[in-house]
Amino acid sequence: MIRRAREVLRIEAAAVSSLIQRVDRNFEKAVKLMLGCKGKVVVTGMGKPGFIGAKISATMSSTGTPSLYLHPADAIHGDLGRVTKDDVVVAISNSGETEEIVRLLPTLRKIGARIIAITGNMDSSLAKHSDVALNVAVKKEACPLNLAPTASTTAMLAMGDALAIALLDKRGFRERDFAFYHPGGSLGKRLLLKVEDIMRKGKANPIVKEDEKVRGVLLKITGARAGSASVIGRKGVLTGIFTDGDLRRHLGSDPMLSSRPVKDVMTKRPVTISKEMLAADAFRVLREKKIDEIPVVDKAGKPIGLVDVQDLLKAGLV
Repeated sequence: MIRRAREVLRIEAAAVSSLIQRVDRNFEKAVKLMLGCKGKVVVTGMGKPGFIGAKISATMSSTGTPSLYLHPADAIHGDLGRVTKDDVVVAISNSGETEEIVRLLPTLRKIGARIIAITGNMDSSLAKHSDVALNVAVKKEACPLNLAPTASTTAMLAMGDALAIALLDKRGFRERDFAFYHPGGSLGKRLLLKVEDIMRKGKANPIVKEDEKVRGVLLKITGARAGSASVIGRKGVLTGIFTDGDLRRHLGSDPMLSSRPVKDVMTKRPVTISKEMLAADAFRVLREKKIDEIPVVDKAGKPIGLVDVQDLLKAGLV
């Protein structure tokens, strides 16, 4: 089993390596066709190449190239209506003679869509009737019977990835763009979620005046189910923060603590953040400063929110 598995991997690795020398002007022309496409890239393939085509289409869609997968059997039974003259069709077939694919070609020409072939047979009907043909021929399949699509589909996938990433590069697609199309993923959260999206506001953000007694401050913190309270001066500007840590530091040494003005025991000039900051950056500040809560202030320095490390946990950023 181990010997067979290693042989499969060697054959498939060789299939992918052989493509490197075939990335030529045809590849460049294919990329330019898709870059200039005013519609979408429609990927089609039958059987195993169809599964590869669906993956290629998905990769393009998530990296800045609008795309959809069209099953060729469905296409010849009405779904060709999804294709317009502004589209580019990427047709995948190892033999280049797959009946369902070849039957699409005349209608695609009538529609006016441009055609890119990914095929293992450059003398095939598909290659000859396409605007551009990319050669993904392999010496042999990894299947010992040389029948099951293995090395050939790996080569198709690799060529599709090469196209998608070349397009990504030419479009100047960056992490923030990627995150925009992945709002539910961890990358999307890191690059799109802002402090204002998760900060505690209103009653959940206890704000007290400097003269308020510690007893009253603790009641407000408890009522808000928070770990701290923001302390403000006469003009409403943040002057400090009173946390569980401040309470513990003074509790054992000051029997009159509960009746003290909070300004006497608060942490002065605390670290603050703005609501526009990325939530991921807020987590970095909390970690670097080794604190659990951080006030959010506006441009005038007035507290408008509070971020607790627990909020970042709930948001899936930790």
